[in-house]
Amino acid sequence: MNHKMRTSLELILLLAVALSCSSTGAKAQATAQGTYTGATSADPWWKHAVIYEIYPRSFQDSNGDGLGDINGIISRLDYLKDLGVDAIWISPMYPSPQVDFGYDISDYEAIDGQFGTMADMERLIAEAKKRNIRVVMDMVLNHTSNQHPWFLDAASSRLSPKHDWYVWNDGKPGSGPDCHEGRVPPNNWRSIFGGSAWEWVPAVHQFYYHEFYKQQPDLNWRNPAVEKAMDNVLQFWLDRGVAGFRLDAIPSLFEDAQLRDEKKTAGVNAYGDPILSREYTDNLPEDHVVIKHLHALMAKYPDDRVLIGETYLPTTVALDKWYGGADHDELNLAMDMLLGFSNKFDAAVFRKYIEEAETQLHGSQPLFVFNNHDNPRALDRYGDGVHNVEIGKVLATVLLASRATPLLYEGEEIRMVTTPPARREDVKDPVGLAGWPKDKGRDSERTPMQWDDTANAGFTALNSTPWLPIPPSYKTQNVKTEAADPDSILNWYKSLIALRRANPWLRNGNHVLLDASNPNILAWIRQAAGGHAVIVICNFSAKEQTAAFHLSERGISAGHVRALLKTTGQENVSSLNAVHMSPFGVYLGEFEE
Repeated sequence: MNHKMRTSLELILLLAVALSCSSTGAKAQATAQGTYTGATSADPWWKHAVIYEIYPRSFQDSNGDGLGDINGIISRLDYLKDLGVDAIWISPMYPSPQVDFGYDISDYEAIDGQFGTMADMERLIAEAKKRNIRVVMDMVLNHTSNQHPWFLDAASSRLSPKHDWYVWNDGKPGSGPDCHEGRVPPNNWRSIFGGSAWEWVPAVHQFYYHEFYKQQPDLNWRNPAVEKAMDNVLQFWLDRGVAGFRLDAIPSLFEDAQLRDEKKTAGVNAYGDPILSREYTDNLPEDHVVIKHLHALMAKYPDDRVLIGETYLPTTVALDKWYGGADHDELNLAMDMLLGFSNKFDAAVFRKYIEEAETQLHGSQPLFVFNNHDNPRALDRYGDGVHNVEIGKVLATVLLASRATPLLYEGEEIRMVTTPPARREDVKDPVGLAGWPKDKGRDSERTPMQWDDTANAGFTALNSTPWLPIPPSYKTQNVKTEAADPDSILNWYKSLIALRRANPWLRNGNHVLLDASNPNILAWIRQAAGGHAVIVICNFSAKEQTAAFHLSERGISAGHVRALLKTTGQENVSSLNAVHMSPFGVYLGEFEE
């Protein structure tokens, strides 16, 4: 990266200033947009938590086999505590053939030997608890592995008690490449990963449905026995102390009972398949019946266990349904992919989605996410290649200083980059193998965590071979180097998280967007009951900008603003009637009487 901006406040000074906030504040009458009414002491922990996704294969290897594991995670808990993490969500570590790297589960109530043992898992939960870090597990309810005993039994005979645990169909008369015994699949449904979504099993003379790989047969959630079995799975882990679950592919639980053809849209995907509407395979009303049931199950446990949903949805209104709307009886947190994956570094776009999260969720807690294990990293989607460090600090500020619960993905705090494989023979992800070269798969965002500048980046032993190559960026972009640089992305994340934790108004306050017509400046106030407030201002432009915030129009009178955190080069704010912002500058300040 060619240029860096330095923070003007070191962490110790930051905390001292933030903790002093209780003696100051603005006289204010304004309330936040929407129906959010402010934090209370009864708020569940997840409402103000910083959640961190761990992709276990790539986080830390403890035994030199080149693959991350549970003991590796335990060895890095102090790093996570120092960063300010409240909970870790860990991608699947259950026994699995690893066709989809753990999302094809063959046993829901055990740990895959490549990651460790059940005793290791119990120790992880205990050690994390000592550091006030909760453990959230990934849970796949939509499908199992085709090697799961349930499916092996189901596929052995139509008379099997488990046969109806999956989605089967006799097909219809026809011919062609998908023809078996004179029959073809019952409709035009296609797998997310390419090809027909129906796979023939000669033993039962039927097709089974799989939205994802053919090795991931979909469960039949219309069968009450499936719901009961999954209840038992969730209770198994809740009884062992996990704080909740992130539910994978949760809008895909049900399919159209009539098996109607999907409508075709324009074009084809990376696999050469026609792009379909998916109106009959995703986001069906029946999904919500199951989520309400799971919500009630979780409520029987103490300590505010959490349900987080993987919810790629087209609108915020659609997202609201997954919270249960005004009833708030479904997901506790639904991943908002609209903001973090808009892929447009534009103040107006960000403002739109933040405002929708404030006004269209019936006061439910938003969950913002910019990075995960399935998508290119945010800096490669939002950065301009020249000011990526500065842009990264803006993104971090939106994530950590808004009202939403923030979800981080390992490595984003040290500006790890997307690293696509150079050759098809280097690809590990079956998505990339099937879609090459249009879709190179998800290896790009799953490369090992970069801890230091040694040969294997501190991820595994020097004489070991990591499961994915260490990107060349590890030499300068690693935890050790970033921690030593007060100007780094890592220290900006730490400062924001520390400020969020220490400042009650930044942590708990309502969210009031400012200057809605400004094309370059995104600004908001975090305002708590009693008038205390923090202002956050982000310049989305590579040029200096001047903004005016006439807060009297909102019933807010504030004498002075005291800086809490700002990027170097960003001047102090003396008057909100004329705020001068440096290129990609960020300013956080509190109102003083």
